[in-house]
Amino acid sequence: MLDRQLYRNGANGFAVDPKLAGYGLIQGRVPMSTLSRNSVDVESALFGINSTNLVTPQGPVTVEQKCLQYSDLPGMQEARRVIMPEPINGHNQQRPFSVPS
Repeated sequence: MLDRQLYRNGANGFAVDPKLAGYGLIQGRVPMSTLSRNSVDVESALFGINSTNLVTPQGPVTVEQKCLQYSDLPGMQEARRVIMPEPINGHNQQRPFSVPS
C-alpha cells in the first residue's frame, strides 16, 4: 500500500511526459515544478514573502520557465478554423419594438 501511495507517476503525482492541453482537451493538474525551475521563488515573490525585510532586501526574481509542448487530439488540426457569423445590419434610426402588456 505504501508503494502505491508513494508512486511518483500516480494520479496525484507527476506526469511521465508533461504537456499542455491543446485544441479539444481540458488541462489537468500541473505541478508548479513542471512549469518553472524556480517555482518556489516565484510563488514567494507573488505572495510578498520577505518583501518587508529591511536588513537584507530580496532582489528581483526572474522566472526560469520550462518550455512545454501542446498535445492535440488526433484529427483536430483541421477543426482549428474559426467560423465567424454574418455581420448584423441593424437600423440605427428606429426604436426597438416594445411588447404591449
